[in-house]
Order: sequence, then C-alpha cells, then structure tokens
Amino acid sequence: MPRSLGLLDGAAIAASSTAATSSIGIGLGLMAGVVGLHLPAIMLLAFLPVLAIAGGYGRLNRSEPDAGSSYSWVGRTLNPWLGFLTGWVNTVGTVVFMAYTTTVTGSSIVQLLDEAHLRSVAGLRLDADSTVQCTLIGLVVLVAAALVAVRGLGLAARLQKALLVFEYAVLLGFCGYGLFAGDQPFSLDWFNPLTIPSFDAVAQGMVLAVFCYWGFESVFSVSEEVHDPRDASRAGTLALVVMLLLFLLAGTAFQRVLPIDELADNGAHGLTYFGARLADQPLAALPLIALMFSAVASLQSSVIPTARGLFAMGRDGVLGPVWTKLHPKHRTPAIGTLLITAVAVALALCSIVIPTVNDLISAAVNAIGIIVALYYALTAVAAAVRFRHLLRTDLMEGLRAVVGPLLGAAVLLVVGGYLTWSFYDSTDHFELSADNGWFELTVVVLMIVTGLPAAAWARWGRRSAYFLGEAAGTPEKA
Repeated sequence: MPRSLGLLDGAAIAASSTAATSSIGIGLGLMAGVVGLHLPAIMLLAFLPVLAIAGGYGRLNRSEPDAGSSYSWVGRTLNPWLGFLTGWVNTVGTVVFMAYTTTVTGSSIVQLLDEAHLRSVAGLRLDADSTVQCTLIGLVVLVAAALVAVRGLGLAARLQKALLVFEYAVLLGFCGYGLFAGDQPFSLDWFNPLTIPSFDAVAQGMVLAVFCYWGFESVFSVSEEVHDPRDASRAGTLALVVMLLLFLLAGTAFQRVLPIDELADNGAHGLTYFGARLADQPLAALPLIALMFSAVASLQSSVIPTARGLFAMGRDGVLGPVWTKLHPKHRTPAIGTLLITAVAVALALCSIVIPTVNDLISAAVNAIGIIVALYYALTAVAAAVRFRHLLRTDLMEGLRAVVGPLLGAAVLLVVGGYLTWSFYDSTDHFELSADNGWFELTVVVLMIVTGLPAAAWARWGRRSAYFLGEAAGTPEKA
C-alpha cells in the first residue's frame, strides 16, 4: 500500500474516528443521566488514562509500524492468543459501532427531512426514533462511504477534512454562544470529579467517556501508509487533545443552556435540542447537519482501520488470504473493505429488533465501552513489557512508555470490571432490553468468546506463523 498520508491526513482520520460531534450529540445526554452536572469532570477524568495509554501506542508505533497495531503488538509481546483476541474484539466492537452509527446517520437524515417539512414518503410517516426506518436509510450512506474508502486514503482523508472543518465550525459557534447565552448558573463543581454522586456513576461515566475518546488509535492502523511513522503518533495525540477541548467546551455549554433533566431526557437528540434552544430555523438545523456529517465521516473512518487490521491478520495467516487482496489500481484492501461493510450491514439489519434509536445506542455504547477498556489495557501492558528496559536507561521515556500506560491500564480495568459487576448484580433475569444488565453482559461476552474458535482454527487449522512465533521475527526494543 502506498505511503500517501501526512500529519494532518492522519489527524483527520483519527478525529473522524473519535467523531466528536456524534459523541457530543448523542453521548452527552447519556452521560448526563449518569453523572448529572459533571460532564466536564468525567471527560477530564477519562482523558488522563487514555492519554497515558496513547503514550504506549506512540512508542509501539515508532518501534514497529504495523497495520495490525494492537493485534500485532500484543501478540508478539505478550501472547498470540491475547493478540488475536485484541484484534478480534477491536474488529467486532467497530462493526457494532458501524451498525449503530448507520442508524444514527439515518436518524439525522430523517430529522433534517422533518425540518424541511417532509414528514412522510409514499404515505409512510417518517420517525427519527424508528430503528427500522433510520437503519434502512443509513445503510445507503454506509455503502457509499465504503466505496469512497476503496478509492484510496487520499480521497477519504480529503473528504474527512472538509467534513471536520464544517463540524468544528458549527460546534465552536453554537457552544461558544451557549456559554454566554445560557441562563443556567455556572459552577466550578462541574469540573470536580470528587463531587460525582457515587462510584457507580464514576464507573459508568468513565466507560461512556472512554467510548467518546475511542478511535484516536485508528491512525496507527494506517501507519504503513503514512510518510513518517512518527506522524501517526503525533496525529493520534493531536486528535485526543482536540477532542478533550471540544468535550469540555460542549459539556460546559450544554449545562449552561439546558437543565440537566432536559439534557438527559433528549438523549440521542441532545445536540439538535441544544441548537433549537439557541437559534431559530434555518440556523437551528446547522448542528443537525454537523451531526450527520460526523456520522458519515465516522462510518468511513471506521471501515478504513478495520479493513487494514484484517489485512494484517490475513498477512499473518490467522485469517484467509481474501483479506490481503489489494485493488489493482488504488492499492487498497478493497475486498476486505467491502466484506467488513457487508458484515456491518447484516448486523445493522439484526439490530432492528431493538425498537428505538435511544435503546440501540445505550446497548451498543456500554458494551463497546467495556471492550475498549479491555483492549486499551492489553495494549498498554504490551508497551510496558516491551519497553521496561527504558526504566533503567531513559527514565523520562520509561515514564511515558511504561509507567503511564500501566497506570492507565489499571484505571480502565478497575472501572470496566466494576461496571461489569454492577451489570451482573443489577438484575436476576435476562431480557432483550438496553437497561437489562444481563443483556449488556451477554453482548460483551459474545464479542469476546466468538473469537476463541476463530483463534483455535488459526492456530491448529491454518497453523499460522503468528501463533508459532515465526511472523516478522522478534520485535526490536528501541
């Protein structure tokens, strides 16, 4: 694959994957229902372990740029089974994300049609909270985004930069205005994590906030296509810092404009409701358009690193050679891109059984948040193990590549483990419902255990060099 990306291209892919506008538009309402008037505090609190783990990612990428990123690093440093499962849950989590983002995209399109007074088609009334309608509309966008990704990273990055400029201009304009126009009293307690009402709220809020930062590492999956691997590390860190600033601005502005019960009650429509409180039409439609652009960009920037991760797994022989087929002209993993899109389409169609968009988002976000905490922690431990010698030879680098990632991993494992226990302890029966703890845990368990037979087949059926310790030799320590 050609090296066609620079620093800003990588940052655009990372920023589009984290999808700040989508996270703000649908995530802040969910978090408000958990942590109350502490949205800025929980975003600050979650940023610290993620930033610490990002230091480990950056060092690993400098040592070994690889399209497989976490899958390759964990497998070669810790254990190939753990590495395979890291790649597997990352892929499955991203596919689940693509499935529900497809529905979010469709919902934003329906809301825009409603603003344009187009409220029915062929006698069918359009409903922005109907999972069926929104999913079917969003699938068209998903397929189009995948086809652009097949054309090459250069085109995809240019499209994402254009979408990001519009999104951020709208966010900065509306949130900046909301800081001054809002009538809710400001309090420094909003930034104080010690005043969050309970550890339950901290744990679930942290997992939701980590989910909002999730995606910065997507740039490491395209590090083989970046001119300088160090640019991938810089792009990931740059995207993280920008996300933090946007989340702090938006969380503060939302709480200045909206009473907490209104923010929590509007959930998936939080950004739209916020815009409507600050402006009349047609200006009030701008946040909704930004949300739609963010969802489109995140769909595309999700399929890009996922296809490259599967390319790396195919290259190592743990998956079939079909995942390594490159487009003859564009030199992209075209077949893998289309296959992973087809899986996301199938899952999106299955998710129609969850009746409303709000319920679908809640079920997906909590499950993915736990999965992300797990594979971030594994990658951080891999960095600490590989670079532990730096504690003797270069203390500052040792703090960044060993101590910081270990502390970040410990925090994520504690909050993820506590949230898992709280879901288990919250009910005594299984029910297909987003607020049923056993259903939430079942989703997480399925994401993990479905990887075990695939790993076993790769080990004993394919006799992959990855499992036999013959892939790419021994990684360097530098």
